[in-house]
Amino acid sequence: MNKSIESLPKKYTLKDKMKAMGPGIIIVGSFLGPGTITTATRTGATFGYSVLWAVIFSVVATIILQEMSARLGIITQKGLAEHIIDIFEHNKFLKNLSILLVGGAITLGGIAYMSGDLIGTSLGISNLTGIPTNYIAPAIGVIILVLLNIGTVKWLEKILGVLVLTMVTVFVITMVVVKPDLGEMAMGMVPTIPEGALMNVVALIGTTIVPYNLFIHCANARDNWKNPEDLVLSRWDTTVSIIIGGIITSAVLITAATVMRGMTVNSAADMAVQLEPTLGEFANIFMSVGLFAAGFSSATITPLGVSYVLAGLLGWKQDKSDKRFFYTNVAILILGIIGSATGFNPLTIIILAQALNGIFLPMIVIFLVYITASKKVLGKYSNSKLANILGVIISGITLVIGGRSVIDVIRSIF
Repeated sequence: MNKSIESLPKKYTLKDKMKAMGPGIIIVGSFLGPGTITTATRTGATFGYSVLWAVIFSVVATIILQEMSARLGIITQKGLAEHIIDIFEHNKFLKNLSILLVGGAITLGGIAYMSGDLIGTSLGISNLTGIPTNYIAPAIGVIILVLLNIGTVKWLEKILGVLVLTMVTVFVITMVVVKPDLGEMAMGMVPTIPEGALMNVVALIGTTIVPYNLFIHCANARDNWKNPEDLVLSRWDTTVSIIIGGIITSAVLITAATVMRGMTVNSAADMAVQLEPTLGEFANIFMSVGLFAAGFSSATITPLGVSYVLAGLLGWKQDKSDKRFFYTNVAILILGIIGSATGFNPLTIIILAQALNGIFLPMIVIFLVYITASKKVLGKYSNSKLANILGVIISGITLVIGGRSVIDVIRSIF
């Protein structure tokens, strides 16, 4: 991605690189929520393996953007939100407008995601116990509220590492057991868009490239690494973590394509019934554990994402020592708890969150590519020509995602 990175001394062992993994795992835990699992399930059930390539593309695009974000944090020791404000430092109107647009977009999206994540988390427990999700979800929200405010980011990295490992185990084993058609899978890696599949392709990309993850990664990379030499560790962490996330998403899509082709999907939990002939009594347990891990990991990160963004935009300290940062965590969680207790269809909330994500994603991506391309900001660590070209292409694709999201919102209203 960046020639300067390649010229750095390769003095880190594999053990060093594995020990350094953390910020990237947080990003994977964040985007592998109920929205991604549900979208991958519906896509596989509706279109089989034919758009598997979209998952591969979304993984590559996410690696490119998250690498830019982490590099920005490490080299400048500033967050993405602070850099966005710097762009308009000489124009008070544009500065305030950017704070309003970016802060408002991330906050609204965060509230919607929080509700969807809590409901998605509760689906796993509900499947096993029969207790309604609108009872379980608020209880999980309270648990997360406590955990977030007694733990540290390093502690969260370890928890999320366990949850991601759980998802890898559950979803990859399930994929192997159902014996997918390898020939069809290979064909699905060739970019084609079957009739009616465009929205699913857009959704797969939109659930993986999440706006507030760019802010989280920049801040966490800044806090973890202080020297340009550490870019090697950061790049390893980003690439390996997000590839693992892509493997999990692919496994869900492939499993659904194998056992649910042509079926209507209300949530990812529907897959359990179709797995019973293969997994027997373990089918429900497998899917419930996977859904719980996905929802809990994403729900843990969502309030932190909003807090990091608002802290950077408004000049707060980006840790719990600043009461405003702390109370933002609390507020997002409480609003999510209220939303999850209403009894709405979880798919409705998840789709709303994805729509808000898609609408504001292009703005954040364009800001990121513009800032990391600047030699004034990053000097010799600015984007290479290839990174800039790929960044522009991804920005264009996010504009398409945003356009589709606007159309969906308008249709839902009228």
